[in-house]
Amino acid sequence: MTGTTSSGLHLPGYQREDPATRTPIGSAGYRSTALRAPLRTPVDLPQRLTEITGPVLGEDRIRPGDADLTLRNGGEAVGQRILVYGRVLDSSGRPVPDALVEVWQANASGRYRHVVDTFPAPLDPHFDGLGRVVTDSLGRYEFMTIKPGAYPWGNHHNAWRPAHIHFSLFGRAFPQRLVTQMYFPDDPLFGQDPIFNAIPAAARHRAISRYDLERTQDNWALAFEWNIVLRGRDQTPFETEDDGDVA
Repeated sequence: MTGTTSSGLHLPGYQREDPATRTPIGSAGYRSTALRAPLRTPVDLPQRLTEITGPVLGEDRIRPGDADLTLRNGGEAVGQRILVYGRVLDSSGRPVPDALVEVWQANASGRYRHVVDTFPAPLDPHFDGLGRVVTDSLGRYEFMTIKPGAYPWGNHHNAWRPAHIHFSLFGRAFPQRLVTQMYFPDDPLFGQDPIFNAIPAAARHRAISRYDLERTQDNWALAFEWNIVLRGRDQTPFETEDDGDVA
């Protein structure tokens, strides 16, 4: 599906996600959503010229070593090395090239390098938890990192977040941004985590990575595959109300 503006500009159209599997912005169990969920029904705005002709966030945004989070400040990070890889796809399964993918995460002890993180777990001088990469012509991305630890977060009594990695995806311009989280298979904390359980049950598997023995590197790193689908029936659960605007 495509649309045409009065000036003759062709705008892409997309399959919409099934409302039954769409993650709500407000969730009773996730307390902070009460402060940021919209009070009125969001209004879909059409894409305009600035959204599809903005600056390309390309490879010049990437520095050598940005995709390897295990090497920082002249040393190696502590923890289980993991290779996280996958593809960014549109609603038709086509690859999305040249998308800027950024990640941030806690260290192996479950602590972020951030001034507001007061969890009494050790900081790692060789791990800042930040990485970025641009997808290639087949929509592929890849990071070498450390498996993050669980951490308490105060949402409810004895609340702990499952291990997860935050992902941010940019399209052709800053207005085209999606944010989501990747989880690890068989985490025992899934059942009591209201962020994960805010995702409708039928779509939760899309937020969980898959362990890949074939890509696991002998004597070095475990491998986890996670494909990100921007729109449509198989859309990855995102933390934004729209249906995705990266492609």
